[in-house]
Amino acid sequence: MRRKKNLLSPEKAATFIPVFISSFISILVIIFFVAPQYFRTNKVTLELDGLIKKKNELDNLKMQYKIINNKFDKLHKEKLRIIELITGTSNLDTLLAKLGEIGEKNNIKFTSITPKKSITFEEKNNMKTNTKKNRKTKNPKILKKDPLLVEGIKKYEFDFFFKSDFVNLLSFLRELEFQDNVILIDDINIISMLQTSNSKEIDDSKDYLEVKLKIVFYGKI
Repeated sequence: MRRKKNLLSPEKAATFIPVFISSFISILVIIFFVAPQYFRTNKVTLELDGLIKKKNELDNLKMQYKIINNKFDKLHKEKLRIIELITGTSNLDTLLAKLGEIGEKNNIKFTSITPKKSITFEEKNNMKTNTKKNRKTKNPKILKKDPLLVEGIKKYEFDFFFKSDFVNLLSFLRELEFQDNVILIDDINIISMLQTSNSKEIDDSKDYLEVKLKIVFYGKI
């Protein structure tokens, strides 16, 4: 009885009860305030880490974009230079006028100039698509591969009929090679006037030739 009385003495109770209440309140504060704040802080920290990671990834993407954009600009400039080399600076009318000047300079007597066809890169792709369809229907259409016909370029085909002697013909063909535009001679057919003439005393160097010349050249769209 004395021990119980000693354990439950007013002095001890006055000390124990405040401690108990304080501990209980501390536990409640930890459960309802500290713990949620701790988890909230961890959540914010994780979100912050995620944002920092995304920012670093965004910086890397920006660097990659700059690199890709620089490569694209370089390829675009190279493409423009290639188109410039193929098409030159002359348009269709200017080039035909230039060919007329070259012909007049070399005593070429044009009888006719016949445009055959013109085709762009997009039309070429459409023709390829139609060819694939024709293969399915067992009606294939043969297309010639043309590495010079690229996007931004138009291909022209003309038939030139004219008369000239052999020396002037060579000079005319030689000057065609030095034009700004790429000019290709796809086909040439030469008929000597001697074959239809009864005269046998004509000088070969002055023998007039009937020439059919198929020319292909390229211009900008």
